[in-house]
Amino acid sequence: MHILLVLAHPLSDSFAAGVAATAQAALEKGGHSVDLLDLYKEGFDPRLLEDERRGYFDTPYDTTAVDGIVARLRAADGLILVFPQWWFNFPAILKGFFDRVFAPGVAFDHEQSGGRILPRLTNIKLFWAFTTTGSPWWIVKLYMGNPVRRLLKRGIAAFCAKDVKFRMISMHDMDRATPVKRAAHLQRIEKAIARI
Repeated sequence: MHILLVLAHPLSDSFAAGVAATAQAALEKGGHSVDLLDLYKEGFDPRLLEDERRGYFDTPYDTTAVDGIVARLRAADGLILVFPQWWFNFPAILKGFFDRVFAPGVAFDHEQSGGRILPRLTNIKLFWAFTTTGSPWWIVKLYMGNPVRRLLKRGIAAFCAKDVKFRMISMHDMDRATPVKRAAHLQRIEKAIARI
Protein backbone atom coordinates (compact mmCIF):
# COMPACT_ATOMS: atom_id res chain seq x y z
CA MET A 1 0.00 0.00 0.00
CA HIS A 2 1.01 3.61 -0.49
CA ILE A 3 0.24 5.56 2.68
CA LEU A 4 -0.11 9.30 3.11
CA LEU A 5 1.08 9.86 6.69
CA VAL A 6 -0.05 13.26 7.96
CA LEU A 7 1.63 14.76 11.04
CA ALA A 8 0.02 17.73 12.78
CA HIS A 9 2.24 18.97 15.61
CA PRO A 10 4.36 22.14 15.76
CA LEU A 11 7.27 20.58 17.67
CA SER A 12 9.74 18.41 15.77
CA ASP A 13 10.75 16.66 19.02
CA SER A 14 7.18 15.98 20.18
CA PHE A 15 5.80 12.57 21.06
CA ALA A 16 3.54 12.91 18.01
CA ALA A 17 6.63 13.26 15.82
CA GLY A 18 7.98 10.10 17.47
CA VAL A 19 4.70 8.33 16.73
CA ALA A 20 4.92 9.39 13.07
CA ALA A 21 8.52 8.15 12.84
CA THR A 22 7.54 4.84 14.45
CA ALA A 23 4.59 4.47 12.07
CA GLN A 24 6.72 5.27 9.03
CA ALA A 25 9.41 2.76 10.01
CA ALA A 26 6.82 0.05 10.71
CA LEU A 27 5.03 0.69 7.41
CA GLU A 28 8.26 0.57 5.42
CA LYS A 29 9.32 -2.59 7.26
CA GLY A 30 6.02 -4.13 6.12
CA GLY A 31 6.76 -3.28 2.49
CA HIS A 32 4.51 -0.22 2.24
CA SER A 33 5.59 3.07 0.72
CA VAL A 34 5.08 6.23 2.79
CA ASP A 35 4.59 9.88 1.88
CA LEU A 36 5.13 11.89 5.09
CA LEU A 37 3.21 15.16 5.06
CA ASP A 38 4.36 17.21 8.07
CA LEU A 39 1.85 20.06 7.93
CA TYR A 40 3.91 22.45 10.06
CA LYS A 41 7.26 21.66 8.47
CA GLU A 42 5.81 22.11 4.98
CA GLY A 43 4.21 25.42 5.96
CA PHE A 44 0.61 24.38 5.26
CA ASP A 45 -1.79 27.32 5.59
CA PRO A 46 -4.95 26.04 7.31
CA ARG A 47 -7.04 29.12 6.53
CA LEU A 48 -9.87 28.56 4.07
CA LEU A 49 -9.43 31.48 1.66
CA GLU A 50 -12.24 33.82 0.64
CA ASP A 51 -12.21 32.62 -2.99
CA GLU A 52 -12.26 28.98 -1.84
CA ARG A 53 -15.36 29.54 0.28
CA ARG A 54 -17.17 31.65 -2.32
CA GLY A 55 -16.59 28.96 -4.95
CA TYR A 56 -17.47 26.01 -2.73
CA PHE A 57 -20.38 24.96 -4.94
CA ASP A 58 -18.69 25.74 -8.25
CA THR A 59 -18.08 22.86 -10.64
CA PRO A 60 -15.24 22.25 -10.89
CA TYR A 61 -14.16 23.55 -7.49
CA ASP A 62 -10.82 25.38 -7.64
CA THR A 63 -8.18 23.57 -5.56
CA THR A 64 -5.24 25.39 -7.17
CA ALA A 65 -3.86 26.61 -3.83
CA VAL A 66 -3.58 23.05 -2.49
CA ASP A 67 -3.13 21.06 -5.71
CA GLY A 68 0.17 19.56 -4.55
CA ILE A 69 -1.39 18.03 -1.45
CA VAL A 70 -4.51 16.98 -3.35
CA ALA A 71 -2.26 15.04 -5.75
CA ARG A 72 -0.57 13.33 -2.82
CA LEU A 73 -3.95 12.37 -1.32
CA ARG A 74 -5.17 11.01 -4.66
CA ALA A 75 -1.99 8.94 -5.04
CA ALA A 76 -2.49 7.22 -1.68
CA ASP A 77 -4.20 3.91 -0.90
CA GLY A 78 -4.38 4.74 2.79
CA LEU A 79 -4.36 7.75 5.08
CA ILE A 80 -2.88 7.79 8.58
CA LEU A 81 -3.19 10.90 10.73
CA VAL A 82 -0.91 11.60 13.70
CA PHE A 83 -1.95 14.44 16.01
CA PRO A 84 -2.66 15.48 19.59
CA GLN A 85 -6.19 16.28 20.72
CA TRP A 86 -6.41 19.80 22.10
CA TRP A 87 -9.63 20.87 23.78
CA PHE A 88 -11.21 17.57 22.63
CA ASN A 89 -10.64 18.48 19.00
CA PHE A 90 -8.14 18.56 16.14
CA PRO A 91 -5.23 20.99 16.11
CA ALA A 92 -6.24 23.97 13.96
CA ILE A 93 -3.79 23.02 11.22
CA LEU A 94 -5.40 19.58 10.82
CA LYS A 95 -8.90 21.08 10.77
CA GLY A 96 -7.65 23.38 8.01
CA PHE A 97 -6.28 20.35 6.14
CA PHE A 98 -9.80 18.88 6.09
CA ASP A 99 -11.39 22.23 5.19
CA ARG A 100 -9.06 22.93 2.29
CA VAL A 101 -7.96 19.52 0.96
CA PHE A 102 -11.07 17.41 1.59
CA ALA A 103 -12.88 19.66 -0.83
CA PRO A 104 -15.65 19.21 -3.40
CA GLY A 105 -14.38 17.26 -6.39
CA VAL A 106 -11.60 15.78 -4.26
CA ALA A 107 -13.09 14.06 -1.20
CA PHE A 108 -16.74 14.26 -2.21
CA ASP A 109 -19.21 15.55 -4.75
CA HIS A 110 -22.34 17.55 -4.01
CA GLU A 111 -25.45 15.62 -4.98
CA GLN A 112 -27.11 17.44 -7.88
CA SER A 113 -30.41 17.87 -6.05
CA GLY A 114 -28.60 19.34 -3.04
CA GLY A 115 -28.34 18.08 0.48
CA ARG A 116 -26.12 15.06 0.91
CA ILE A 117 -22.62 14.53 -0.38
CA LEU A 118 -21.28 11.59 -2.37
CA PRO A 119 -17.94 9.94 -1.42
CA ARG A 120 -15.15 10.48 -3.92
CA LEU A 121 -11.99 9.19 -2.21
CA THR A 122 -12.42 5.72 -3.66
CA ASN A 123 -8.65 5.24 -3.61
CA ILE A 124 -8.51 5.40 0.22
CA LYS A 125 -9.07 1.92 1.67
CA LEU A 126 -7.50 2.51 5.08
CA PHE A 127 -8.15 5.55 7.29
CA TRP A 128 -6.37 5.47 10.64
CA ALA A 129 -5.57 7.99 13.35
CA PHE A 130 -2.87 7.84 16.02
CA THR A 131 -3.64 10.43 18.65
CA THR A 132 -2.95 11.52 22.20
CA THR A 133 -4.99 13.43 24.73
CA GLY A 134 -4.14 14.92 28.09
CA SER A 135 -7.44 13.76 29.56
CA PRO A 136 -8.15 10.38 31.16
CA TRP A 137 -10.07 7.88 28.98
CA TRP A 138 -13.27 8.22 31.00
CA ILE A 139 -13.50 11.98 30.40
CA VAL A 140 -12.92 11.55 26.67
CA LYS A 141 -15.30 8.59 26.24
CA LEU A 142 -17.95 8.90 28.95
CA TYR A 143 -18.18 12.62 29.61
CA MET A 144 -17.31 14.05 26.16
CA GLY A 145 -18.58 11.17 23.99
CA ASN A 146 -15.27 10.72 22.15
CA PRO A 147 -15.86 13.65 19.74
CA VAL A 148 -12.70 13.27 17.64
CA ARG A 149 -13.39 9.60 16.94
CA ARG A 150 -17.00 10.39 16.01
CA LEU A 151 -15.96 13.21 13.68
CA LEU A 152 -13.33 11.10 11.95
CA LYS A 153 -15.29 7.85 11.64
CA ARG A 154 -18.90 8.97 11.18
CA GLY A 155 -18.19 12.25 9.48
CA ILE A 156 -15.04 12.52 7.46
CA ALA A 157 -14.20 8.86 6.73
CA ALA A 158 -17.78 7.67 6.14
CA PHE A 159 -18.77 10.63 3.98
CA CYS A 160 -15.60 10.76 1.88
CA ALA A 161 -14.31 7.20 1.47
CA LYS A 162 -16.70 4.34 0.82
CA ASP A 163 -16.04 0.98 2.57
CA VAL A 164 -12.94 2.38 4.26
CA LYS A 165 -11.28 0.51 7.14
CA PHE A 166 -11.24 2.98 10.02
CA ARG A 167 -9.20 2.66 13.18
CA MET A 168 -8.14 5.09 15.89
CA ILE A 169 -5.48 4.34 18.49
CA SER A 170 -5.32 6.85 21.33
CA MET A 171 -3.12 7.34 24.33
CA HIS A 172 -4.94 9.05 27.19
CA ASP A 173 -3.43 10.93 30.14
CA MET A 174 -0.57 12.04 27.90
CA ASP A 175 0.57 14.77 30.29
CA ARG A 176 1.27 12.17 32.99
CA ALA A 177 2.55 9.40 30.73
CA THR A 178 5.70 7.68 31.92
CA PRO A 179 8.46 6.62 29.53
CA VAL A 180 7.20 3.04 29.98
CA LYS A 181 3.66 4.01 28.97
CA ARG A 182 4.96 5.93 25.95
CA ALA A 183 7.10 3.00 24.83
CA ALA A 184 4.12 0.64 25.21
CA HIS A 185 2.01 2.94 23.04
CA LEU A 186 4.65 2.93 20.30
CA GLN A 187 4.77 -0.89 20.45
CA ARG A 188 0.97 -0.99 20.12
CA ILE A 189 1.23 1.11 16.96
CA GLU A 190 3.97 -1.13 15.53
CA LYS A 191 1.86 -4.24 16.18
CA ALA A 192 -1.23 -2.69 14.57
CA ILE A 193 0.70 -1.66 11.48
CA ALA A 194 2.28 -5.12 11.18
CA ARG A 195 -1.26 -6.49 10.60
CA ILE A 196 -2.03 -4.22 7.63
